[in-house]
Amino acid sequence: MARLFWIAVGAGAGVYVVRKFTKTVEQYTPAGLSSSLSSVGDGLREMAEVIREGMAEREQELRVALGVDAGTLDPQAAQSLMQDPTGPRRYDDPDSLDSPENDPRYY
Repeated sequence: MARLFWIAVGAGAGVYVVRKFTKTVEQYTPAGLSSSLSSVGDGLREMAEVIREGMAEREQELRVALGVDAGTLDPQAAQSLMQDPTGPRRYDDPDSLDSPENDPRYY
């Protein structure tokens, strides 16, 4: 009875080792590598999609914060502000949001 037990244990271990070895070898075949690379590509596409969604959301937040969609800032001034947010602003136009009397930072 003990021999039968050890034969069963040996056979089970042999089957396990052969299956594990077969899966490992299959990963390094051209089909296995292709499958791995396609899953990496899918992950990169998904990550890029999430980044694009975040960028669109942030752009909408900035448009609302700058007042571009509300019409308080003309599109040309908004475009120059988006291209160079730290650049110099015109203070000679009294109707411009960039003038000190219209700037909310100056009370």
